[in-house]
Amino acid sequence: MKELQMATVPSPIGNVLLVADGQQLVSLDFEEYAARMDLLLTKRYGQYHLVSTPDPAGAVTRLGRYFAGDLTAFDGAAVTPGGTAFQNTVWQALRDIPVGTTESYGKLAARLSMPKASRAVGYANSLNPIAIVLPCHRVVGAKAALTGYAGGLERKRWLLQHEGVRLI
Repeated sequence: MKELQMATVPSPIGNVLLVADGQQLVSLDFEEYAARMDLLLTKRYGQYHLVSTPDPAGAVTRLGRYFAGDLTAFDGAAVTPGGTAFQNTVWQALRDIPVGTTESYGKLAARLSMPKASRAVGYANSLNPIAIVLPCHRVVGAKAALTGYAGGLERKRWLLQHEGVRLI
């Protein structure tokens, strides 16, 4: 049985669940989506056991810095999201979207040399297991429309505004 380290962290947008496999973050989700997180972790590890840990992979410290205004707190943070090769390509590309900006699903697909794959990119984005760190909230619909966010559109709006994005 795989042992994973976990912490629950209060935040301005609700309690955040952080899970690490030692030195790398494997999940960041919101408390009310614990069942989704469990499903993804079970799919990845089979049976696993969560051990309460004060600061798994330093993520609690980084999350606190992020919410305090250090918007680069997760730059270079070690993550291992699992997923397929395609999903990992999409998730890693999210880290290239600069803080304070957004990118459409179509532009992200084009940047990945898959201009006709915006729906597939959107679907991969929806399965991102490490929210905020792999900033799926920075991906928007055509004409900068706020669409789709597993944590809810109000959280997406809050995160974008926190990062300095001016919303229409």
